[in-house]
Order: sequence, then structure tokens, then C-alpha cells
Amino acid sequence: MSGEWDSLATGLWRDLERPDVWWQVGMLAFCLLLAALLDRTLRARPAAGMHHSVGKGGVRRLIFPMTALVLVLIGRALLRGHFPVTLLSVAVPLLLSLAAIRIVFYVLRISFSAARWLGAFERMFAFCAWSLVALHVLGLLPQLVGLLEEISFPVGRQQLNLWLVAQGVVTVVVALLAALWLGSLVEGRLGRVEGLDRNLREVLSRLARALLLLLAVLISLPLVGIDLTTLSVFGGALGVGLGFGLQKIAASYVSGFIILLDRSIRIGNVISVGSDRGQVTRITTRYTVLKGLGGVEAIVPNELLVSSVVGNESYTDRQVRVGLPVQVSYGTNLEQALAILEGIARAQPRVLADPAPQAVVLAFADSGISLELGFWIRDPEAGTGGLRSAINLSIWRAFKEVGIAFPFPQREVRLLQG
Repeated sequence: MSGEWDSLATGLWRDLERPDVWWQVGMLAFCLLLAALLDRTLRARPAAGMHHSVGKGGVRRLIFPMTALVLVLIGRALLRGHFPVTLLSVAVPLLLSLAAIRIVFYVLRISFSAARWLGAFERMFAFCAWSLVALHVLGLLPQLVGLLEEISFPVGRQQLNLWLVAQGVVTVVVALLAALWLGSLVEGRLGRVEGLDRNLREVLSRLARALLLLLAVLISLPLVGIDLTTLSVFGGALGVGLGFGLQKIAASYVSGFIILLDRSIRIGNVISVGSDRGQVTRITTRYTVLKGLGGVEAIVPNELLVSSVVGNESYTDRQVRVGLPVQVSYGTNLEQALAILEGIARAQPRVLADPAPQAVVLAFADSGISLELGFWIRDPEAGTGGLRSAINLSIWRAFKEVGIAFPFPQREVRLLQG
């Protein structure tokens, strides 16, 4: 096989010195242009009889390279016997590699539909793969490999070189992609399990992905001859970094797994931590998102949720009691005022009938008698501002109709003689 590539590279250099090489260049340009036009035409039309989007997308990505490959093979057969065809022979493995790259990354795009890094990674991978194929065709790859093997450096007790590191990087990348693909399969399978809690599903999928990534690194590095014990130096440095600079971040990640496992905070809970209060809309391994009534989202580190007191208004029961203070003058009929307060609360649709609203006398204050109207609601995520305003407005109207006065601060001034 090596001799075949060497003869192909030698023949290419020899053909480039001949004037009739333009027949090959013209034929190659014609094949590529015709394949591009056919690809553009078929992409603009819906694929007849192809109802499955996965198969349709895979065929469309292969239209250009496979059409160009067929046309180049036909052109090479037509020119053979009349002109040299080495340039067309070189184009065949390049087009095959392009088809392989497109189909591989199409499978990756299906597996990681939300990943934004695949576009840039595909271009970089295509450039590297084409470069390797071109170097292999031209017979320069062995020289490049020998040059990389000469550049060596010690890591611990092992002597590494650039070629070994490059092989390790490629192997690790392939293993990581395979691990991510398996992780997405596990996540999809967990998503179809009925009766499994959402938080538990999230933590299981993340643990499975983390374990698969760890196994990918542990398996791929020894395959290329890199001893894992040489990474102990980097592991020690990473441990020191986690102990000092990344302490808060590591604590947040550990706290995130604790929250996801014990399910003390769930999606949809209304919680308050410090000065932040809102509904939990997202829980990750590093932070939790609280959306307040004003639309402002607070990103709270998970470490804070584990190490401090968290008020959860919907942990075991979504019923929440709301207390509304009211003050009346000392000349008020208290039984009548209490009955009016309870009737106003019962008239509100958000107020629960069981437990029933209850108005009580709290204290005899300086300017009046302090009352409190207590009632229960089942939807704390909707807030209590609008409900308080509606009840206060109804109290003001009802008290005004029966003549109950609201007290205000009063001062008595006496003038002493002599």
C-alpha cells in the first residue's frame, strides 16, 4: 500500500510538469461544478418518498461528495488511455474522506442536536483529516511522523514525544465523543422511564455522563502507550487548585448533587434564601435559578442553598398562610369588625375555604386596636401583592359603610398653671 501511494505521488509530480495536465484539471473542475449544481438543485427540492428526517438529512449531506466521486471515476475512465489521470486518482481518496467526515458528523449532530461547538469542530476536523490524507498521498506523512517523534520530553518517569501526544489527543477526543453519545442515549432512556422524579432523572444522567467521560479518558490513554501514573503530577496540581482557588466552585458542584439527590428543592417550588425570593425554574449542578414576581431571575449558588436556611413555601404542602394587619379605633364594635374581615376574605376566589379565614385581636396599641386577618392560599408562586390590595380596598369600603374609623396618631397637650 505504501508503494502504491509513493507511485501515485511520484506520478502526480510528473503529471504536473506536463502541458496536458490541464485536461485533468478541467475534468476535475467540471466534475466538482456539476456535483455542486446537482447538490444545490436537490437541496432546494423536497426529497420524494423520503419521510424520515434522519435519512433525508444523511442523504443530502452525501449528495456532493458521492456525486463528485462518481463523476471523477467516470472522467478518469474516459481520459485513461489518452492522458495521464494521476490527479483524478488523487481526488478519489479526498472525496471519500469528505463523504466519511460528513456522515460521521451528521451522526454526531443527531446525537448532540443542542451542541453549538460541532460546527467549528467539524471544520477543524475536516481540515486535519484532509491534511493527513494529502500528506499520505504525497508521501510526506512518514517524514512528518519521524519529525514529531524526534521532539521528545520527559513527564515523570516516562519519555513522551509529540507524535505520541497527538495520537493521545485524537484517541481521547474520539473516546469522549463516544462517551457523550452513550450519555445522550442513557439520558434519552431515562427520560422515557415513567414515574421517575425529574430531579433524580437529572442527577442520574449527569452521573452517567461523568462516569462515561472518566472511563473514556482512563481507557483511551493507555491504548496509545501513555502511562496514567504520569498524570499524577497534574492531578496533584489540580487538587491544590481545587483546594484553594476553586473551593467555592467545587462546593457548589457537590451541593448541586446533594440537592438533586435529596430533592429538598424541586422545579416549581417557591423558596426564599436571604433577600431573594422566587419560583425555582432550573436546577443545575452549580447553581439554581429563582424567578421573582417582577421577572428578575436570581442565580443562586448551590452552596448557599445547602449551608443556609431556605424557606420553601411548597416543600410538603403548597398551602401558605397570609396575615393582613388592620387597626381600628377604640370605639369600634370588635365583633362586627371581625365578622366583616372574615366575610371579605371568604369572598376572594384565591382564599381557601378550608382552613377558613380567621380574624383575631392582636393588641391594644397607642392609637387603636390592632387586628389581624389570617387566610390561606394554595398558589404562593402567584404572589400576594394583588390579593392584599384587593382585600384592603374591600375593607376600606366596608368599614366606611358601617362607620368604623381607622385610627391615626393623636397627642394630648396640657398646659400647667404656675
